[in-house]
Amino acid sequence: MQSSEVLTNVRAPKVARARRLLKRGFRESDGLFLAEGPQACREAASAGKVKELFLTQEAFDRYAEIVLAIEESGAEITVCTEAVIEQFSSTVSPQGMTAVVQMWDQNPSELFKPGTKLVVALTAVRDPGNAGSVIRVADAAGANGVVMSSDSVDLFNPKVVRSSVGSIFHLPISVGQELAETISAAREVGMQVLAADANGVSLYGGVDLAKPTLWVFGNEAWGIPTEVLELVDQVVSIPIYGQAESLNLATASAVCLYASAQAQNA
Repeated sequence: MQSSEVLTNVRAPKVARARRLLKRGFRESDGLFLAEGPQACREAASAGKVKELFLTQEAFDRYAEIVLAIEESGAEITVCTEAVIEQFSSTVSPQGMTAVVQMWDQNPSELFKPGTKLVVALTAVRDPGNAGSVIRVADAAGANGVVMSSDSVDLFNPKVVRSSVGSIFHLPISVGQELAETISAAREVGMQVLAADANGVSLYGGVDLAKPTLWVFGNEAWGIPTEVLELVDQVVSIPIYGQAESLNLATASAVCLYASAQAQNA
């Protein structure tokens, strides 16, 4: 497998089309988003979502299996310089490979059905790195899916995609949902609804984690609004045994979701 002519023109039309996907409005109008790095590109290829791949000659030679998978899917492959890759990278140090990926819709009703054991709901989570990390944790813990509220960060923000390290392609993720509707759908299939907050019963011993559960996680700075806490079955806190004031969202979600996964799979 040989690479074609190397693209060096940073103002080429195809480069401009990819660069515009850094902005949410263009992502939504085009129905496309960017996935940076070999892991994200590999998972996007496995999901059959890649429309176009940009990569350096070094990446072309190093990740032949990714290139072959994308080539066999019929997507366009463009070997280019680092300078071209930098045009649509959201990182200081690009990894030499970026895919233009087709968006998809996820019906939230498909997340909540008999047998669903573990779902994550994010409400007003604005930090893209945290959102992507929680998606990664949910994937690792075997969750059935993730629901993101309408006031949370855009799922297809490049930083969300990158920090999920490919997990965005592994499990159903519903976006733009109202939390009250999500909670109602969870209860209809017999799930309990737990919210992680500093003021609540202890995660260890204060709640039955073996039950099918919808976990609600809130904003990094100000937590979960009171009106939301009033909708859940229980507010659950993670004990702090040392002097740290609190845990960040990604770490807290990992503790809670793995506690549920362990109890449900015991």
